[in-house]
Amino acid sequence: MGLREDLIDLRRRLHRRPEIGLDLPATQRQVLAALDGLPLEISTGTALSSVTAVLRGARPGPVVLLRGDMDALPVTELADVPYASEVPGAMHACGHDMHTAGLVGAAHLLAERRGELAGDVVLMFQPGEEGYDGAGLMIEEGVLDAAGRPADAAYGLHVLAALFPRGIFAARPGPLMSAAAGLFVRVVGAGGHGAAPHEAADPIPAACEMVTALQTMVGRRYSPFEPVVVTVGAFHAGTLRNVIPDEAVFEATVRTFSAAAGEQIARESVRLCEGIAAAHGLRAEVRFEPEYPVTVNDPREYDFVAGTARDLFGAGRFTLMEHPVPGSEDFSRVLERVPGAYLFLGAAAGDDHRGLPGNHSPRARFDDGVLFDGAVLLAELAARRLARD
Repeated sequence: MGLREDLIDLRRRLHRRPEIGLDLPATQRQVLAALDGLPLEISTGTALSSVTAVLRGARPGPVVLLRGDMDALPVTELADVPYASEVPGAMHACGHDMHTAGLVGAAHLLAERRGELAGDVVLMFQPGEEGYDGAGLMIEEGVLDAAGRPADAAYGLHVLAALFPRGIFAARPGPLMSAAAGLFVRVVGAGGHGAAPHEAADPIPAACEMVTALQTMVGRRYSPFEPVVVTVGAFHAGTLRNVIPDEAVFEATVRTFSAAAGEQIARESVRLCEGIAAAHGLRAEVRFEPEYPVTVNDPREYDFVAGTARDLFGAGRFTLMEHPVPGSEDFSRVLERVPGAYLFLGAAAGDDHRGLPGNHSPRARFDDGVLFDGAVLLAELAARRLARD
């Protein structure tokens, strides 16, 4: 088989055996086997089953980092594909199997061109993107300095099952994806009989008021040109309809697109919940926990990525995104420290992407026919960025 077919085969093998979180031993073995024989300096992680591979160019020069995440989601697959997940409760519903295979492809393409490279390429195979901050752990373990000096530029891409037509690359300068944070609230009252609420301290009305007030705050405290999203996804209280519980708890996800908005809502959401509790004679225990920062594309690196994609595949294969997306991504931790860019690749498994199940759906499908193009673009970005300096 040629490289194109090898990558599809690897992707489908990964898809059949997905692994979740930071510990991906089988996935790590597959990656190591796929890189075997290439002129790479390979190391594996300690706190997570990462793979870091360094390709040394023939001449000195800068360092470029390419990243592919490897972990799956706790989703039971319902997509009708012959290579569906064989692991109950686990699925590559976000396309990370595509990212892993694509980065393997970039490694092979760059190894073939090693003699013309002036500088080094770091290949970052990362577990734990889906809520485990694998990028942060790899940074702690030294991935940004894996070549012996700091990375000068960093690139990555993410496939999408429904947002863009198949084969279309897309990105934008500046904020590309939102920051994520969690808001955790426990409203403490005093339980009692539902028929005599005046003899208890009911936490449920106060918690409900907080949920509504958070939505009002977003609409009244933030400019419509500074998007903020607060979604309460979990609310728990009580056991019976005629029993007032001692406490009510809820959790929310918070998405912002600037550091200033994130800092503001961190303060104001806590103050709002504590104030409502106090007004009801109750107590609120509130935690605001930042998770991932905003994914920000360096403007110069965005121009470089867009120009390279158009040059390789034609102007019609790249689109400038008008707005960022409210999903979050821990590659943002890399882009906080290294100028670079992240982009999307349409991988819709159909001629019309509209209405198809999107990423994270148990019915999500990704067309691995776009794999080779993603690998080619990553490899070319690294080669051209080394040549640029």
